[in-house]
Amino acid sequence: MDVAEYLTGLQHSRKSDVERIRAAILGAEPAMSETIKWNAPSYVFAGEDRVTFRLQPGDRVDLVLHRGARTRADADDFVFDDPSGLIQWATPDRGVISIPEGADLDELLDQILPVIWAWVRS
Repeated sequence: MDVAEYLTGLQHSRKSDVERIRAAILGAEPAMSETIKWNAPSYVFAGEDRVTFRLQPGDRVDLVLHRGARTRADADDFVFDDPSGLIQWATPDRGVISIPEGADLDELLDQILPVIWAWVRS
């Protein structure tokens, strides 16, 4: 199943937010491809899984920033500068950007997209 088919069947209270964020990511970073991972849209850059939506439980919309499917051996030494302050770090090389319900998505995307662009190249 491709992402378009997945979204057609998605039952989520914030589906329109997911679709807007998806379009913005694809528009800002044409070198990324998308797939389904963890039952959500996911983005691959240079052959590595890098950004994945987290849509459960409930009405959550998060973007998980990671460096592949597994924690890498250099995870403890990895450093990423996040001047936006949007990333909540789960581990040194895995972070989450939460998209609050009712947020000004245009303004938030202006902050998120440069972070994603830098993340996938880190």
